[in-house]
Amino acid sequence: MINGMQFSIDVGSATDIGRVRKNNEDTFAVAQEINLWVVSDGMGGENHGELASAIAVETMVASCRQSSNSLQFPRADISERGNRLLSAAHFANQEIFNSASQNSDHHGMGATVVAAWLDKNRLSLVNVGDSRAYLLHSGQIEQLTADHTLVAEQVRRGIISPQQALTNKLQNVLIRALGVHAVVEPDIREFELNPNETLLICTDGLTRMVEDSKIVKTILGAPSAQAAADRLVSLANECGGQDNVTVIVVRFCAKS
Repeated sequence: MINGMQFSIDVGSATDIGRVRKNNEDTFAVAQEINLWVVSDGMGGENHGELASAIAVETMVASCRQSSNSLQFPRADISERGNRLLSAAHFANQEIFNSASQNSDHHGMGATVVAAWLDKNRLSLVNVGDSRAYLLHSGQIEQLTADHTLVAEQVRRGIISPQQALTNKLQNVLIRALGVHAVVEPDIREFELNPNETLLICTDGLTRMVEDSKIVKTILGAPSAQAAADRLVSLANECGGQDNVTVIVVRFCAKS
């Protein structure tokens, strides 16, 4: 249990290789001292996806821990904290891209990222790829991030239906990821949190295996954030474990 400015915050995290993959290409970080949570899913084969996700997480955490850093493409419509998080994603993109450019063995590697940074009761959220963030409130689940996949884009454009997307074989084809190009366009949003809400950030190893309703039931029924995280990973494996799975669960409770 850690204390934020406005909340009592309970955090749980877990990762697993799953039942099919030979190595775990997911990386995550819980930087409790600054209330920063980051999840990344690497791609690139062999150990290169693992390297890409590690670079993404390490770069973002290091950048956010700095008391001040140079801002990449600053925006007037988001907070200073939000701009720092957005810049951290750009720095991570540059680090992965440079590593892939300088080492032919790393060519084609990249990573997704979803990161949440709390400042008092204001949450800044950045994502690239198809790792997701959700908010649970009043027993309902809301997806906070948009997937940067070919199938998700086809749904947004009305080319296919959400139901058709569920069985589309191109679900995992990304149209945006860290490190693939010299410049990337992360999504960012900011909003105010309320007590008794729960944040979930995760890789697609969870969301492709477990239905939203089961995710809600699992989190609501768990005695702690860590118990929820452990159970969600187990559930993903019970449902097939087709990919690595990583989750961070953050409960925001009213201070007593």
